[in-house]
Amino acid sequence: MGSRSTSLFGLWGIVLLAFGLVAYAVAPAASGYVLVHVGLGLLLLVLYLTASRESLSTFLGERSTKYGANAVAYSLIFVAILVALNYLAARHNHRFDLTKENVFSLSSQSTNVLSTIDKAGKPVTVYAFTEGGMDPIIDDLLDSYKNASNNFSYRMVDPVKDRDLAERYKVTEIPFLFIEYGDPAGEDKRTATVTRDISEESITNGLIKATAGTKKMVCFLDGHGEADPENRDARGASALQDALRNENYDTRKVLLASEASVPAECSIFVIAATERPLFDHEVTQIREYLKKGGSALFLVPPSRGQQLGELLQPWGVKLTDTVVVDQVVRLFQGPALGLQILASTYGTHPITQGFTERTIFPMARAVQADAAGKPGVSAIEIVKSSPSAWAESDVEGVFKRGEAAQDDKDIKGPVSLAVAVTGKHKEMGFDKEGETKLVVVGDADFASNQFFGQLFNRDLVLNMMAWLGGEEQQISIRPRAIQASRAQLGPAETRRIFYLSVLVLPELLLFLGLTVWWRRSTK
Repeated sequence: MGSRSTSLFGLWGIVLLAFGLVAYAVAPAASGYVLVHVGLGLLLLVLYLTASRESLSTFLGERSTKYGANAVAYSLIFVAILVALNYLAARHNHRFDLTKENVFSLSSQSTNVLSTIDKAGKPVTVYAFTEGGMDPIIDDLLDSYKNASNNFSYRMVDPVKDRDLAERYKVTEIPFLFIEYGDPAGEDKRTATVTRDISEESITNGLIKATAGTKKMVCFLDGHGEADPENRDARGASALQDALRNENYDTRKVLLASEASVPAECSIFVIAATERPLFDHEVTQIREYLKKGGSALFLVPPSRGQQLGELLQPWGVKLTDTVVVDQVVRLFQGPALGLQILASTYGTHPITQGFTERTIFPMARAVQADAAGKPGVSAIEIVKSSPSAWAESDVEGVFKRGEAAQDDKDIKGPVSLAVAVTGKHKEMGFDKEGETKLVVVGDADFASNQFFGQLFNRDLVLNMMAWLGGEEQQISIRPRAIQASRAQLGPAETRRIFYLSVLVLPELLLFLGLTVWWRRSTK
């Protein structure tokens, strides 16, 4: 073996030893990569020193050795730069979500809740009890919250190793999140728990429960065949009730026929028109409730709730005797008439602020704002159909003969499907100061179980509830229940990717450069 060959072994040994030490410094673990590099590097160095002991002094003085030393120095600088970049990236974390639906980013509702927490200046601590204190999905999700708020912190807890903490927070199953809001030693500390289905939606709802004050009551009018909030069939309204409870509302049904008035605990009264008319004293009670400043959501589909038209007229809402029809194009069938109306045009109102998503109304009537000449009343059309739709005045022709043709009696599109009203009592001529909020929708099925989760109906309905309940900070697009395809990597897999991308490739290039240099210098 010639002296020039041993010099190459010496350079290889230095490179191997350097990369092995860098790998251990970045990811402290006696991995195969580290052991092979350090061991083989030392072996080559020893081989070189043993074979070149006599000529070492001569070799160090050669110009080619200086070139080699420069190459090694440049390589070490390059590695040092990579280490510095990784260190800075770890200290200043920032995520880029390039997916169209932003499935790896927090929803606007979550960021709004965290923003409210930051404004309050109170800390939120989440204890995540998981098997072995490890769960990459939950850990990654909570880390997203931590990166979005200066007041949010979390801790992954192994309930077996930390039994005292598990017993203190009454952990009976895992995964289990215990959310603590406020000073842990203070008397105003609030808590909430999240179990089983740990997702962004459940965590954000847990934060809402922990940070909210008192619960507000949503009352559903009952006794006329309305959609039952406890019915889980397609025509029931259990999905709406569940969503409201997740956002810290209480709910109850109200049989108004047996009540003297709308219960005072009702913050929002949901009135869905049915085929059965309301009793006169029920209409009177609702009218008095509105005059006292009650907030209400009216769901009035076509051919129903004629009594409500007279009740709503003073509040700047006109219920038209129509059914909204739109053209749809079916594959191999051409244009046809459809009663399921897609809406993506929204008025300027807190309910629809920043709302650009599509919603669907299975069967709707036109509801128009008619506040002209009504002092103190502000009525805004917040949802509209597409321009191709129209409000058909021949309702009987649509339902009995399945026919519709646009003529001068009809209302041309885009047709208003929902109206939001604010009534200032003093300006309206009432005796006392006060305010009434109404939302009137020309459809009832859009909030039923069958359609509540379709498109963005859920967000629109809950935004209406948040505005009616004075919880405008909750108006947002909520987390999507999308099962994104995530690649969850363990520590060993992460380390392998780091070796391949940061160490192995530059190392191979360095070996190749040294070998080429060595071959040319030996000619």
